[in-house]
Amino acid sequence: MNSFEREIERLVSRRDLMRTASAASLAMLGTGSPRLMSAAPDKPRLLKPTADSVILLWMGGGMAAPDTFDPKRYEPFSVGLPSDKILSTFPAIDTAVDNIKITKGLENVASVMDKASLIRSHVVADLGNILHSRHQYHWHTGYIPPQTVAAPHIGSWISRLLGPINPAIPAFINIGQRLEGNGEQEELKAFTTAGFLGSEYGPFNLPFPGDAVSSVQPPKGMTAQRYESRQRALKAMIKESPLGDVASDYHQESMLRSIDNAHRLLSSKDRDAFDLTKESKNSTDAYGASHFGQGCLLARRLVESGARFIEVTTEYIPFYHWDTHENGHETYARMKNEIDRPIAQLVKDLDARGLLDRTLIVLASEFSRDMMIEGVPGSTAQDQSRVKTEKMEKMSQYGLHRHFTGSGSVLMFGGGMKRGYLHGETAPERPLVTIKDPVSISDLHATIYTALGISPATMFETEKRPFYVTVDGKGKAVKDLFAKSIV
Repeated sequence: MNSFEREIERLVSRRDLMRTASAASLAMLGTGSPRLMSAAPDKPRLLKPTADSVILLWMGGGMAAPDTFDPKRYEPFSVGLPSDKILSTFPAIDTAVDNIKITKGLENVASVMDKASLIRSHVVADLGNILHSRHQYHWHTGYIPPQTVAAPHIGSWISRLLGPINPAIPAFINIGQRLEGNGEQEELKAFTTAGFLGSEYGPFNLPFPGDAVSSVQPPKGMTAQRYESRQRALKAMIKESPLGDVASDYHQESMLRSIDNAHRLLSSKDRDAFDLTKESKNSTDAYGASHFGQGCLLARRLVESGARFIEVTTEYIPFYHWDTHENGHETYARMKNEIDRPIAQLVKDLDARGLLDRTLIVLASEFSRDMMIEGVPGSTAQDQSRVKTEKMEKMSQYGLHRHFTGSGSVLMFGGGMKRGYLHGETAPERPLVTIKDPVSISDLHATIYTALGISPATMFETEKRPFYVTVDGKGKAVKDLFAKSIV
């Protein structure tokens, strides 16, 4: 069964619909049509855009800035090394920009830093008990959970306000994250959604980029006549399902439109964009064989074909990948090897094709990490590190294991951003908090929206209350990041 068939099965199963729908989600489905209040529905662009598309490279699990894009004093591993002396576990390396250094293992990214804006002053809310699920929800939606209304993913906001560039290609595509069987599936599903905007603006999920083409092909052996018959039956079942008792007409129609969108893609020659076998061996090799590398290559093909918002993730799995509660240094060496070539190649390919100027690439994570501090100094957050030692006794203890929210790094390429630019600063010694030009999640989102021509104050009315693309519409774009004035 391919992913399209699985989606059909999910939509038509009455039992599953009733079992998985929580009281909150049912309340959301019962709302009427959300109304765009701050701009006419046919004129959502309030600003002159510098970008048409966004690729979010998501480092799920908490990527440590001092071991990636904000190198500090380096202490190599040695038995007896005091834990409080460890700031970075990788040495700094030069980049294509004289005043920007990053850490060893990211040599390919270093070679394209002359095309980047690097934010070293990203700060996120402490949120008390620092949980990946809460922070990932906050970063992707801009809102701190729980909310009385299901908050849309940033990709869904963009999909709703700007629509697709190519009607055959889904406006919002999510690559590389499994939503089943990874330990926190319900938490991930909570923000991987269009929320109150309706399912037609939700993500087209491709958990396995190498198999993406199977998601856009009708089931093997199915005739066109049989397929059309199943489409009609599916629509009828949605209308007659238990959702009909609780969902507004708007949300039922949104579900039906999402089925029509899927049908349009399956019938279009543009579905070839999902087929990585059409790439040359040289191109495939340049991105590498990793899950993330294939995702970056797929993202490049999809942007070329007219995708609006694409998220490519290294995949969040508890205590794996960037979620380094132990074996931090060795894990980071592996993760850098996985992301270094694909990121640089994506930038080079888009630049060579003349697409980088209109495609905004954003690399981010839910928070950073530190060897000693959970949260920020004085936080009441529970220490979740598995490494409890004052001095290094073995290599598995060497690394940045605690969740740190006092600073973090975000890397941006293209989309109207400056090239070879460094923004913000963090303290040279612990605590490594932001000391210059802080950039919050709300302001970072405002920067992304502004690049696309969307006002950060854009507001919808849902359940007779305002809901903004940035909290209370107060997000402020970081003007210094833009190559040209946005005033």
